[in-house]
Amino acid sequence: MPSSLRWLALLFAASIVAAIVAGGVLYAESQTRTRTMAEALTGGRIAAGREAIAAYGCGSCHVIAGVYGADGMVGPPLDGIATRAQIAGRLPNEPRAMIDWLRHPQAVIPGNGMPEQRITDRGARDITAYLYTLK
Repeated sequence: MPSSLRWLALLFAASIVAAIVAGGVLYAESQTRTRTMAEALTGGRIAAGREAIAAYGCGSCHVIAGVYGADGMVGPPLDGIATRAQIAGRLPNEPRAMIDWLRHPQAVIPGNGMPEQRITDRGARDITAYLYTLK
């Protein structure tokens, strides 16, 4: 292979590596913004939300990305919940509505399939923060 073609191949390979690195950096920055915004909007903590989801047994009814054992098929999967327009098909997807829904689903929509779990305000805020990272 002539040396000019080798240099061209090296330049091409370096360009690909640079693009992959840049994409990774942009992805990491996007994830950081999402996490920061979720915590700011809800007053919750994402890591605590993941733990609360496990502690309250949410995964026995829902598939929830990033939560070990959250593979229930009773309720809807919660992937993409952060980008949905509504919660439970009726409520606007905004932090206060999500927190209220998690704390008292039967008071918010009587007779629906979600049981009262006695989730604390802190727990609901943390869970909401975590769910708002699921795009």
